[in-house]
Amino acid sequence: MTVQVNSEKCNCFRNQLHIELDQWIDILSDVFDDNQLPTMMDLSDLFSRTKKQFLGSCLQKLIENKYSEYITEDISSCPICGNLCKKRDDHSKQYNTMQGPGKIIRPWFYCNNCLHGFHPLDRILEISRKKHQFDIQKQAVKLSARVPFQESSEIFNDLTSQKIGNHFIHNIFESIGQESKIEDILPEKSDIDDKIEKASTKKWRPILVVASDGAHTPTRKKAKRSEKRGKGRWREAKGFRIYLLNNKRIVQVASWHQVQKEYKFGKDLKKIAFRIPQDKVRIALLGDGADWLWKHMCKYFPKGRQVLDYYHCSEHIHKVGKEQYGEKNKECFQWIESAMCRLFYGEVNSVVWGLQRMKPSNETAEEEIRKLIGYLKNNKDKIDYRSARNGGYPIGSGGIESANKFICHTRMKRSGAWWVKETGNAMLRIRCSIYNNTYNKLFEKYKAKKFFLS
Repeated sequence: MTVQVNSEKCNCFRNQLHIELDQWIDILSDVFDDNQLPTMMDLSDLFSRTKKQFLGSCLQKLIENKYSEYITEDISSCPICGNLCKKRDDHSKQYNTMQGPGKIIRPWFYCNNCLHGFHPLDRILEISRKKHQFDIQKQAVKLSARVPFQESSEIFNDLTSQKIGNHFIHNIFESIGQESKIEDILPEKSDIDDKIEKASTKKWRPILVVASDGAHTPTRKKAKRSEKRGKGRWREAKGFRIYLLNNKRIVQVASWHQVQKEYKFGKDLKKIAFRIPQDKVRIALLGDGADWLWKHMCKYFPKGRQVLDYYHCSEHIHKVGKEQYGEKNKECFQWIESAMCRLFYGEVNSVVWGLQRMKPSNETAEEEIRKLIGYLKNNKDKIDYRSARNGGYPIGSGGIESANKFICHTRMKRSGAWWVKETGNAMLRIRCSIYNNTYNKLFEKYKAKKFFLS
């Protein structure tokens, strides 16, 4: 009996689609006018403009046939208390999906016990209370994480023929971003385990790099458009990037950036550290000379090999050389090359001893020499680049620097952009979820919460 009913619904749906297709063909038939010779682009534009009406109608007919019993039902149980309720009214719902617009009429019930009104079909189909449905919201927010809201609205309209405003995109973005947590952004432990297993060989455990750094972000005070916002200021988005080295290629594991205080950065790093099987990898800790990042990396990855960023160290050496000998002096190049060569082989004491015997050429050079001596002494245990390279460990922090660029800078440092801290952090969370491949999980959580509240 069930098979027969399903067959009847399918045949009815098929006949309705034939009618919709005939109507679409009638619209397209104008191209056969002998006086018109449309180009390939003209034909493609014609399909783009008209297909959403056809596909939207097809989707509507599918819903009407597939869920006909929910559209015609007179009694339904309350989703909160389970009380049986009689239909009070029929409500129409105008909606818009990636396929096109549509309209459904479905019954509305009201529970006298818990004073709750509900549409059973909305819960089954997970219909958003907004006109633009979740599939549009998901893609629009993902696009806005890459380009400004106004531009994302224009691009979305051009590519999909779906007209959505930049304010709508911004509101959905804030709803997703403000409610998201680091637990939603970071990959699951099982996903990390799978990546480590694929990168492992019979001979060696894979190298997992934990790199930390800060990226300066333009921020401003929160204020209405009509109010004076005051002068903006640059704040540091502290972040980390964790990745595997597999055949000299980077395998992304997790990225996280937020404008926050140091102690909060440590708590966030702790959360990803507990998801990593540290006994199955060789860990490299990479960073510049900032004490705050080393304190937390060493705490949560105690067996990690500490490596001071080679290029950061080189910058300090070059600065002393230029101040002491002159920027394009032959002695400057010789000293820099000699110092970097010694540091590459881990001879930190030799370089420090030479700096202590150096006679400064001016006061600026004296100050830079003093700072370099302290810098090298503080990071002595992190400087042995030849040994690190022989073990396959990286010596440069290009991985985290590129994360600063493609997560923070390309979206946050656009011309004229100044971010309220909360909004900027929300954008960083969404961008991190995209690069961590957890955006789908993040959106599903948002959808479930919004749908439940509706």
